[in-house]
Amino acid sequence: MKKFFHMTIAAVMALIVSGCAPTVKNVKWDEPEIAMSSMSDRLSTLPALDGPIITIAVYSFQDKTGQRKPNPNFSQLSSAVSQGSEVWVIDALKKASNGQWFKVVERIGLDNLVKERQLIRSTREVYDGDKTPSLKPMLFAGLIVEGGVVGYDTNIETGGQGARYLGIGLTKQYRVDQVTVAMRIVSVQTGEVLLSVAVEKRIASYKTSADLFRFVDLGTVSQEAEIGNSINEPVNYAVRTAIESSVVEMIRKGERQGLWKFKKPVETTIHEEKSEDEDNN
Repeated sequence: MKKFFHMTIAAVMALIVSGCAPTVKNVKWDEPEIAMSSMSDRLSTLPALDGPIITIAVYSFQDKTGQRKPNPNFSQLSSAVSQGSEVWVIDALKKASNGQWFKVVERIGLDNLVKERQLIRSTREVYDGDKTPSLKPMLFAGLIVEGGVVGYDTNIETGGQGARYLGIGLTKQYRVDQVTVAMRIVSVQTGEVLLSVAVEKRIASYKTSADLFRFVDLGTVSQEAEIGNSINEPVNYAVRTAIESSVVEMIRKGERQGLWKFKKPVETTIHEEKSEDEDNN
């Protein structure tokens, strides 16, 4: 009887381990991949701009949360969100309708750009004299994108469920954080804030685990097993998605306010011309 009981316990432990084995086995080193997000398609499929491409500048897009990485055991000096969010802003502006909306000028590394131009100019003056043409003037922007990551709230929602019977237990827990991005477009000529939007993105994390704890041999020997896995949505991915969503909303909001117009599809234009001809007849 005792041998049968031990075999039963071993079988249960094997089932628990084998049930979670694919989760452990699938963990591997992956090859580098091009960073994509769920908003990439919405950016690329935006209607094209009806007019000349807008020259726009991004000087900075800072972390204004002041938050550090959450840790229940000790404080960390690392920031909770990325300190280079302007990279995603520039990328989103360049991807809008496959580059048919904005011409982004370099402002993040403006000091390096100016120094390089000065180096070229001085080198040409020393070795080539006045025979070579001068550098083309730098583009200036009519609009500036300002803003930043203004909020990072942790544990805005937590919960879970679990059950245990005869020392065998299953649990599942989840936690939800939230990041908030604010963005605005400012006119260079007047300094007026033309558009302003704010986007919130939730960050979901969950953990599942199974454990077994039993005493055998009249309570003198214990058998214990535990296995589980957890998945945390990357904060950087959430920040990027919120920024790209802000750009999409900014473009659509500007069209609704009459700041610019969407280019109509060719099929719609032809249909409208036919309708006008029929009305004239």
